[in-house]
Amino acid sequence: MVRKIVFGVLWLGFTFYAFVLAPPDQPDTFELIKNLSIGQWQGINPLIIALFSLMGIWPMIYSAIMFIDGRGQKIPAWLFTTASFGVGIFALLPYLTLRESNPQFSGTKNTLIKLLDSRVTGVILTVVAGILVAYGLQQGDWSNFVQEWQTSRFIHVMSLDFCLLSLLFPALLRDDMARRDWQKPQLFWLFALIPLFGPLLYLCLRPTLPEASVAVISSQPQKVAS
Repeated sequence: MVRKIVFGVLWLGFTFYAFVLAPPDQPDTFELIKNLSIGQWQGINPLIIALFSLMGIWPMIYSAIMFIDGRGQKIPAWLFTTASFGVGIFALLPYLTLRESNPQFSGTKNTLIKLLDSRVTGVILTVVAGILVAYGLQQGDWSNFVQEWQTSRFIHVMSLDFCLLSLLFPALLRDDMARRDWQKPQLFWLFALIPLFGPLLYLCLRPTLPEASVAVISSQPQKVAS
């Protein structure tokens, strides 16, 4: 119950901050979002391009755990993960608030869960994230980014969104490791404390999720010869 209260307060607090206390919207915000979305990046700081693109990687990281975690929840995990591609942590915090601890996986894996559970998916996401981070750090203008962070609600909130996605990943990590019978406390903290690449490393290294085998026994009535 304490965990739910903490996540609920964080959700409400961050929402209030983002829409009331954060820097105001800029007139060109919609145009910036449109250009970032369709790849018209001319004149846009590479740091902003990289950050915006990484905000598409994070929902994939969370999806790789939440679609599995959601198998034992009363709430549909797919709804929150799908929404997170558009609004990030604003969609994931309600799920973290409402979910129950779920250290087991029941049933069999469907095609989507097999894809999300694959280490290949983790490797692809890691490579893409590495390219984006390298591009942003090498080509980006930090003084411009700081100025945008101080004056633009979109950049400001997106940056904090990224930080919260990094900080809250451990809330799902422990149960996912338990579902795989991977009890490694040292590795847990390695994956939990390294922003972005800790979760990505986890997706690359975690053992395959075991499926529950269901034995069906059929019995035929015995005929008694008279």
